Amino acid sequence: MSNKFIGGILLIIGTSIGGGMLALPIATAQLGFINALIFLVVCWAMMTAAALLILEVNLWHSINSNLISMAKTTLGKFGQTIAWLSYLLLLYALLAAYMAGGGDFLKHLLITFHLNLSIKISAVIFTGLLSLIVYKGLGSVDYVNRGLMISKLLSFILLVICIFPFISIRYLFSLENSYQLSVILSSATVIMTSFGFAVIIPSLRSYFNNDLFMLRRTILIGSLIPLFCYILWELTIIGAIPRHGNSGLLSMYHSGHSTSNLISALNHLLDNRLVNFLAKIFTSICFATSFLGVALSLFDFFSDGLQIEKKGLKKLVLYAFTFFPPLFIANHYPDAFIMALSYAGILCAILLVLLPAMMTWSGRYIKKCALGYQVSGGKPLLLSLMIMALFIIILSLIFH
Repeated sequence: MSNKFIGGILLIIGTSIGGGMLALPIATAQLGFINALIFLVVCWAMMTAAALLILEVNLWHSINSNLISMAKTTLGKFGQTIAWLSYLLLLYALLAAYMAGGGDFLKHLLITFHLNLSIKISAVIFTGLLSLIVYKGLGSVDYVNRGLMISKLLSFILLVICIFPFISIRYLFSLENSYQLSVILSSATVIMTSFGFAVIIPSLRSYFNNDLFMLRRTILIGSLIPLFCYILWELTIIGAIPRHGNSGLLSMYHSGHSTSNLISALNHLLDNRLVNFLAKIFTSICFATSFLGVALSLFDFFSDGLQIEKKGLKKLVLYAFTFFPPLFIANHYPDAFIMALSYAGILCAILLVLLPAMMTWSGRYIKKCALGYQVSGGKPLLLSLMIMALFIIILSLIFH
């Protein structure tokens, strides 16, 4: 396998597996392991099919084109406006979350070296270091991401190995008598967000220089690895921690501090400092790799949407648009991004499922501008994706 191929796969994995992975079994706990497994596979299939549609539509356009150009040529001004709004809200919210979380982690890390900085300054340092990597380009992001991903996967494997002996078959296969529609929808939207890697596809196309075979393999393998990791993580956590009780997964879901409560529960279960250390390392690297993937996507998105070349002083303008607003939000309005993140699943359904299906339908059957690579499945696939996305969007807004 070539270095670029490995790098592309790791970029997709890094963008997918973020800090929210620790909360995934908490969000799906009421479904039970078997139902959560079904939801994971269905959401993976839906998000991967939509990602391949984004690749198809992107290949109709010139290299370096992003969702703005794609939406404008296929869906007109209305599609372009929807793309702008949903993309900016989703990616700014995610970046603000990673900046706040990364800053908090860096603050506590520096305390161990007797450096006591405020969270705001720590967030600026965290953002400054990683944003310079993004500014240098995809090649730099690729190589830094590789090192981080190796550490992330190793810490994840060690964490699972430590917890695995405590798995109970009774916890895994216990079933609820009834499921609320709101619970099912919230679980589905969290899982969809966990497969939101498609934002990086236009950047990957530039990186692979239109190599379709490499792009398709990268998307398929890069999405399957997070699916495997999520299934293993669900098996481990739902099997080791009971759903009910003061320290149960359902109690964590309603606590508002789900990730820290999960780490505390694992600490209590194993009575092992290594688990706490591994969980912190894993979470911190998740923040960094997801930051790099999301920031790179947003950087290229602005370059396409504002028609600004990534050269000289113009590149500094792109840098400012990409990093200053979310950093301001993270430091001055810490609750603003939490509200936006609560709609992340809805935004993913709009941006990464509904829009790709609509753009493909318009390009293939209305504008007749489709050429070259075409995702199999025809109209049934596109209609299925649109119906599922609209179902999730409408019901999520009703029950939110």
